[in-house]
Amino acid sequence: MSAILTSTPIIFIIFVLLTALFSYATGREADKTPGGEHELEAYACGQRNISHFVSPNYERVFKYAFFFTVMHVLVLVTATAPHGLSLMPIIYVTSGLVSILILFKRFPE
Repeated sequence: MSAILTSTPIIFIIFVLLTALFSYATGREADKTPGGEHELEAYACGQRNISHFVSPNYERVFKYAFFFTVMHVLVLVTATAPHGLSLMPIIYVTSGLVSILILFKRFPE
């Protein structure tokens, strides 16, 4: 009986039911005030479009984010590689190093 209760489909159904119950309980407490005339606009609070807005440029951050992502995935793949399989992590580390070299050649300081 305990094996059935801890099986994946049963746990999934329990979580779906708990989520539905939580949604119903919190939905009863939600604000029911009707929306105004600007409810369906881009900004529901009624803010008008602005002619000049800030558009941040993240180009300088890209190489650091890419470097972190590549290194993070390389560490995860090599740390969790099976004991007998050493070729796959070597290929992965080599491709990661090549991508990092390309990154620093393309975006120098």
